[in-house]
Amino acid sequence: MEEKDAVRIRPAAPADAGALLAIYAPYVHETAITFEYEVPGEAEFAGRIENTLKKYPYLVAERGGEPLGYAYAGAFKDRAAYDWAVETSVYIRWDARHLGLGRALYAALETALAAQGILNLNACIAVPPTGEDEYLTHDSVAFHERLGYALVGQFHACGYKFGRWYDMVWMEKFLGAHAADQPPVRPFPEVRPALYGE
Repeated sequence: MEEKDAVRIRPAAPADAGALLAIYAPYVHETAITFEYEVPGEAEFAGRIENTLKKYPYLVAERGGEPLGYAYAGAFKDRAAYDWAVETSVYIRWDARHLGLGRALYAALETALAAQGILNLNACIAVPPTGEDEYLTHDSVAFHERLGYALVGQFHACGYKFGRWYDMVWMEKFLGAHAADQPPVRPFPEVRPALYGE
């Protein structure tokens, strides 16, 4: 593969909001993968990126400077005892799916989270309650299973979109051992320079 064709994964910036929104919008309009009804504005999306980067990684996969997908982590819960747990998310541009980008983004995300001292990865995944439909499949569950996530629970008929009810499952993966004297989590800006040569 020529260098110009190589995929690079880097931290996102608020300036990426427009390009990442273009990736996200079809998921809002055409799927139940996200339960958002409306695509957020660019300023709001830029704010989401900026707020995430204060504590957690927000990563972009790009080829030739063109974003193909992104992944990020967020707080699992706000209370201090949950500091070592995060919720993970990944979105791939519609025409770039099934190229291994999701796996590469999650691998980079795990590296960053492990450097922070995060232990628990949690994925909240919408699923169709009976079979698959035109808005939602079980592909995300299968993807997370291949990456070592395990199913831990299911909520029934908790999300309503496109005139139908969807279930939600939680899957989890551990990045390290849980100690009685667990060191505190470091914010992403502290580990970022070492990880990305900045």
